[in-house]
Amino acid sequence: MDHSTVSQLRTAGDPSPDPVAASAPGTTPATIAGMSTGTAPRAGRPRDLVAVNIGNALEWFDWNIYAIFAPFFAAQFFRAEDPVSSLLSTLAVFAVGFLMRPVGGWLFGRLADDRGRKFSLTLAILLASFGSLLIAVAPTFDAIGVWAGVILLVARLIQGLSHGGETGSAFTYLAEIAPRDKRGFWASTPWLGVGVGTMLATGVGVLLTALLSEAQMAEFGWRIPFAVAAVLGVYALYIRKTMNESEVHTERKARDQREGTGVQSLREVFTELGREWKPLLQIVGLTISGVVAFYTWFIFAPGYASREFGMDPNASLVAGLCGQAVFLVAIPVMGRLSDRFGRKPVLMVFAAGFALVAFPLEWMLGPSPFMLFLAMAAGSVLLAANCAPLGAVFAELVPTKLRATLIGVGYATSGAIFGGTAPYLNTWLSSIGMHGLFVGYMILLCLVSVVVIIKMPETARRDLR
Repeated sequence: MDHSTVSQLRTAGDPSPDPVAASAPGTTPATIAGMSTGTAPRAGRPRDLVAVNIGNALEWFDWNIYAIFAPFFAAQFFRAEDPVSSLLSTLAVFAVGFLMRPVGGWLFGRLADDRGRKFSLTLAILLASFGSLLIAVAPTFDAIGVWAGVILLVARLIQGLSHGGETGSAFTYLAEIAPRDKRGFWASTPWLGVGVGTMLATGVGVLLTALLSEAQMAEFGWRIPFAVAAVLGVYALYIRKTMNESEVHTERKARDQREGTGVQSLREVFTELGREWKPLLQIVGLTISGVVAFYTWFIFAPGYASREFGMDPNASLVAGLCGQAVFLVAIPVMGRLSDRFGRKPVLMVFAAGFALVAFPLEWMLGPSPFMLFLAMAAGSVLLAANCAPLGAVFAELVPTKLRATLIGVGYATSGAIFGGTAPYLNTWLSSIGMHGLFVGYMILLCLVSVVVIIKMPETARRDLR
């Protein structure tokens, strides 16, 4: 990280309404009126940003090694008579893990809004690491029969619960501690954790498949990344315990206690959530296209190129790894662009752009690893335009006392319904020669996001208090 970037991270937010914000696309007088004229919250420390993202990278490493190594351990937990059935069964458990994400979004969101963002983030990484440890030591079908699949299912549900809680709390925390004029940049950094975690998972796949034979991978190799994830979780747990709590959250809690206005009962929580239905739907509408495109191009594409076009599996993983690296470079760029030009124009780059190039990207795929890299690189740039502004936009759309809950539930529910089923749906449609139908499905979701972006207000530089 260069000196200018570190300086940006240390700069406190401008406490006064910003003339740039007033001129941002879509900014209204009501938006400007919502900006505080008092003292801005103290900007967060760079070490807090790092602590969140190290844990976030580990969460995504945990999450994605399951999908990447599923072909190696599918037969270990399910009946192996039909390899396709075995793989689909494992991917079904992958989707079942997603079903826990809305529950995690709700549970950890409530913990973050009640007990604090730091508490929620620390508990999430603890559960994620435990889920990885459980998979690493789980006995196989040959050892205990159907109970092997049950253990795998329980581990995946635990990971789904923690993963659903991680995202909402991370977005909320970083948006709240960021300088106001750099909120898009700060709140985009969890996606660096996504990219790093995904790349590490892919890299481990490349390394292990190169060093171990197929028989060794099936016998014990697939356990190695889960064991590594469990060990790394200890460090992530330590570093998150050193974070400072969000000042926006502590100020809100103190004010609620003084005024007796805090949400107290479960009924009151649901009442408050009901009043915020519009931003909740906006969160869903902005999320659904990106999560499907992400799991298609980051997770599914290398394996698809290998199966459909005969590409060497190791070469496809390397090409995928290089394509994912482009995502890491594009994320902070898109985050800063959203601070400079507003959230809506950057979001529209993905929603409209991906709808236009979805089929051309598919047509690029073939037996060439280089063409796979080019397709994934182009997709990564577009995905960065979707992902980078989301954390800031989500936080700017909802009130402080329900922020983590609304973000967690909205984002995790979208991920569960659309992202979690994407690999399974894509595998099934491809197996019956209807892969193009899945591409059309992605385009339709992008068009939904286009409508949401057009109708939503510009939120850049809003005061989160």
